[in-house]
Amino acid sequence: MLEQIFSTLFSWATLKAALRFTTPILLASLGAIFTARAGVLNLNLEGTMLAAALGGVLGCHYGGSLWTGVLAAILVGVLIAAILAWDGIYMKSNMVLAGTALNTFVSGLTIFVLFMITGEKGTSTRLTSYKMPSIDIPLIKDIPVLGEILSGHSILTYFAFICVFIAAFLLFKTAIGLRIRAVGENPDAAESVGVNVKRIKAMSLIICGFFASLGGAYLSMDYVTWFQREMTSGRGFIALAAMNLGNSHPVGTMLAAMLFGAAEAIATILQSLKIPYQLVLMIPYFVTLIGLIVYAIRREAKIKKLRMSR
Repeated sequence: MLEQIFSTLFSWATLKAALRFTTPILLASLGAIFTARAGVLNLNLEGTMLAAALGGVLGCHYGGSLWTGVLAAILVGVLIAAILAWDGIYMKSNMVLAGTALNTFVSGLTIFVLFMITGEKGTSTRLTSYKMPSIDIPLIKDIPVLGEILSGHSILTYFAFICVFIAAFLLFKTAIGLRIRAVGENPDAAESVGVNVKRIKAMSLIICGFFASLGGAYLSMDYVTWFQREMTSGRGFIALAAMNLGNSHPVGTMLAAMLFGAAEAIATILQSLKIPYQLVLMIPYFVTLIGLIVYAIRREAKIKKLRMSR
């Protein structure tokens, strides 16, 4: 039994599945970096991804094209982010309460919209959706083992990893990235030199909404090709954990997202073996909890070091 478990866990198929499961977490966590760097606590990743997942399926069904589905997912996700920006930034609502309330609202709204359109409350079996195209990387696909792991993934998977470097460039090499970081570190100082703090914070939420919406689109247009109620399954909160564990840096966040993606892949693969279902479901969240504990310890050590240096 143990030999079967280890041979399954450490197979090339598991590594390939890990990259697949990493994709939605990585996309959402990259968006979370921008809000964190701007000093905004965004708890609405879960709701944004869920709304975008439904928007993608509806866009595919009524637009008759994969790309209308992607566009619909992005528009829905950005709209949810804009609502949060208006409520939390301009109306000065508590961001924790606003994000939590919006998550709850979206959870109910998606079920209501699905029921009004299809008469179903669980899965969108009556709606036509499309699957993201997969890409075989030239040369790499022909390499034994490596080609099996790295080639043949969804276009969104490759885009997610490319976005790691795009996010790093935007944050550390552009004027807008400098403003975002300045607002997050010292909003009063940023405002004193003419930076519109509210606009920058709202912009960071919109950018976050864009990335999170792609994560949601991946769930309903590649991971599966339908919408299911609560299909995000806590991935928005796992993405927040990945962002924190990665110290709000794109590369560190990518590595943390890959860790959580690997945990989810392992949990999924173990379901095929004779292991208690409840134990398998616990694995991704247990890894997330360990990650948050490590983050808290590192943060406390950093604060203590700063106090001692003074």
